[in-house]
Amino acid sequence: MSPTNTAAWLKSEKAYPLEIDTAPYTKPGENEVVIKNHSVGINLVDYARQDMGAALFAWTTYPAILGSDVAGEVVEVGPGSKFKVGDRVLGLTGELKKNRSAEGAFQSYVVLQAHMTSAIPPSLSYEDAAGIPLGISTAACGLFQKDYLALQHPTAPKTQSTGQTLLIWSGSSSVGSNAIQLAVAAGYEVFTTASPQNFDFVKSLGASQVFDYRSETMVEDIVAAFKGKLSAGALAIGPGDVDKKCGEIVARSEGKKFVALISPPTGPLPDGISSKFVFGSDLAGNEVGPAVFVDFLPEAFAEGSFVSAPKVEVAGKGLESLQGAFEVLKKGVSAKKLVVSL
Repeated sequence: MSPTNTAAWLKSEKAYPLEIDTAPYTKPGENEVVIKNHSVGINLVDYARQDMGAALFAWTTYPAILGSDVAGEVVEVGPGSKFKVGDRVLGLTGELKKNRSAEGAFQSYVVLQAHMTSAIPPSLSYEDAAGIPLGISTAACGLFQKDYLALQHPTAPKTQSTGQTLLIWSGSSSVGSNAIQLAVAAGYEVFTTASPQNFDFVKSLGASQVFDYRSETMVEDIVAAFKGKLSAGALAIGPGDVDKKCGEIVARSEGKKFVALISPPTGPLPDGISSKFVFGSDLAGNEVGPAVFVDFLPEAFAEGSFVSAPKVEVAGKGLESLQGAFEVLKKGVSAKKLVVSL
């Protein structure tokens, strides 16, 4: 007999609030697992999809179960999966792109693709684990996919230095915190930006130099720091004209002339600078997904070289807390990742 499943449904476009109701329990297919969720992460895209509807993701069909970040315990394993019942795991769901409600995070039992699932050690709480999946996935898409920065993949223990330096704008953000750790594990020196109160935090993740993003001389300061170094390009995270600032820095530095955009472009970049907008779950369809979730993360967790960052804040308990967590995130958080315990 299948377990009873419950979900926070978005019953129709722009419906408010999310509605708690029963949901089908879906058995895993080939190379899939079902986990019982213990914690789920909240992302900007979640409340944006509720607020904006088809203006943001026109392919969404309703009713829908949203959510990308999960951590929990494996309860059923499909053919081809190496996981076993009882394993503690985190995973990136496939709902954002597939529009399959069985893969939405905001429910008691969720289907995950095995190659987008990582075992987690007992020392990592479910809450901290749920803060990782979409942040690390979005960062990895921009850093490692062949049509983006195409950096070499991370390893644990970390690989030898490449002799190249990467600029990551907004290092204390969820994507930035993950990107710093991934880039360092792949053998790159990292320059990043942050507010002064977060300098020590981003340095603890591996950044070698940090610049105050509000400084009037910040672009000139970073260009000067790149003198004598070979640039690996830039990962531009955040609102405003960060793409243009990254583009100017890359244009004035020796090395790769590419900016991976986590936020939509605000205008043209300098001549000769290429850029592309990142869709954070694309790695599920190429070699980068398993390189991060299968080959890297479990080993990095085991040796303690990868941590959940930024700091997780539990915004409630139970599916009924999700709508309130959306409202908190709308107001803005700094160097935090919101999760809900189930």
